[in-house]
Amino acid sequence: QVQLVESGGGSVQAGASLRLSCVASGITYRSRLMGWFRQAPPGKEREGVAAIYTVGGNTYYADSVKGRFTISQDNAKNTVYLQIDSLKPDDTAMYYCASGVYGIRWYDVGAYAHWGQGTQVTVSS
Repeated sequence: QVQLVESGGGSVQAGASLRLSCVASGITYRSRLMGWFRQAPPGKEREGVAAIYTVGGNTYYADSVKGRFTISQDNAKNTVYLQIDSLKPDDTAMYYCASGVYGIRWYDVGAYAHWGQGTQVTVSS
């Protein structure tokens, strides 16, 4: 059974940092594209913020988060991280981890096969 479990969210003040974690199980972690998405209430579309290939480590970022978000991984732990620095109120959202196969468009929500339940990030000014 495939499982992605996110953690590390919380309620913080603007300017703070958080590191989100996503532990993958039940899948062949190697040779995957691991993505982070966020969805802000109410009713906004889920947007891709970053992704990383588990082999090779190529990374991708949305323009809106470049310079503040860093995606990384620990293959030995089947874990992908999202470091978020200089948090802003606009970063408030539920953050989701997703797993997909090689070759998909990293920002395409519909292309990912597996999703976690999300971890909430709330940033106050």
